[in-house]
Amino acid sequence: MGDRGTRTAGSSIGAARWHPLRSRRPDPPAWTAALAEGEDAGFFGPGSAVWAVNGALPTLVAGIRALLLQTLHPGAMAGVHDWSRYREDPLARLDGTVRWVAVTTFGDRRAAAAASAFVSRLHEHVTGTYVDAQGVERPYAANDEELLRWVHDAFTEAFLGAHEIWGGPIPGGPDAYVREWAEAGSLMGVTDPPTTVAALRGEMAGFLVDAKRDERVVETVHFLRRPGLPGLTGRLYPILFGGAVASLAPHQRELLGLRRPWWPAITLTRLLLAVARRLLGAMSPSERNARARVARLGRTGSTASD
Repeated sequence: MGDRGTRTAGSSIGAARWHPLRSRRPDPPAWTAALAEGEDAGFFGPGSAVWAVNGALPTLVAGIRALLLQTLHPGAMAGVHDWSRYREDPLARLDGTVRWVAVTTFGDRRAAAAASAFVSRLHEHVTGTYVDAQGVERPYAANDEELLRWVHDAFTEAFLGAHEIWGGPIPGGPDAYVREWAEAGSLMGVTDPPTTVAALRGEMAGFLVDAKRDERVVETVHFLRRPGLPGLTGRLYPILFGGAVASLAPHQRELLGLRRPWWPAITLTRLLLAVARRLLGAMSPSERNARARVARLGRTGSTASD
């Protein structure tokens, strides 16, 4: 929820990829090369539901969707409001969180655990108070179990929901993604994360009973609608934002004070993602380097990830 390295999913726009839809195809960040190194296949590996979802282009929309959802917890929103510099430099904030998602998804187990521990350390100072939906002032800390669980649930629901609309098949189905990505929640300190879609949606519904739309939510949603991104990114972003809004459940849009776009946002987002796939390629540098690591370990007989 804080500034650098936070798990909230501005966090996750383009997870394990380059920055979304820049005006030219950029070089991958240097840290992706380290994903070719390591001692095992990681917590997930080729053929997993997590690789299929987190490595696919619908993450470009899922990150926006997750941020919208996460504003609905007043404690999480207070942390963003009090500590984040997303207004001044949204792409800088994105860098650290894209790295966390990519390393957790595609790195070996040691790298994934280290990345999560780093984020947890950054969160140690993110504390304060907020007023809940009943008007009671409460303390918050970014590493509190409740907020960690909310962030994990909103992330999981957003990425799965976007992939079900714009992505391909998920090995093992949606429940497999929820079950596998629960490992990432555990790494961040969530006790017994949900492992089925039904359990995930049940937890989300419980959280949303206490959702609160206040001036902080209005301000953040307004920023997410028009973040002032430069160049081609800024011109194409409204399509991704419209797709994210259209993908939300009606009651989620109502809580956020949003309306489904009047234009065919789902279809236009699908077309934009198809173009992006042709320009950026079907596989991110993170996944390519991770596959090289797994292939190397396979040649040495060291691919075990259990």
